[in-house]
Amino acid sequence: QVRVVESGGGLVQAGGSLRLSCAVSGSIGSINTMGWYRQAPGKQRDLVAVISRDDSTNYADSVKGRFTISRGNAKNTVYLQMNGLKPEDTAVYYCSARSLRDYWGKGTLVTVSS
Repeated sequence: QVRVVESGGGLVQAGGSLRLSCAVSGSIGSINTMGWYRQAPGKQRDLVAVISRDDSTNYADSVKGRFTISRGNAKNTVYLQMNGLKPEDTAVYYCSARSLRDYWGKGTLVTVSS
């Protein structure tokens, strides 16, 4: 059974930083990409950042220059360093891992106060 578990969310003031972590366990096979998505209340789930097996990255325009995605040494972990947080970054952040199919975590809430 594959498990995707996020951690690191919380409440932070505008301008602050948080680091999200995601760990994938179980028989997932070869992971092609891992990524972070977010969903604000009443809105659709949107891409935040993804990292591929070759460590190439892609970011949403709204977070470029502020957020950094990286892999852990074990390659089944991924992090999202979030700096310069804004109230509009408030959302549930979900981790995704893609092999033959997509696997999702249950999400971690990030709240940015103004």
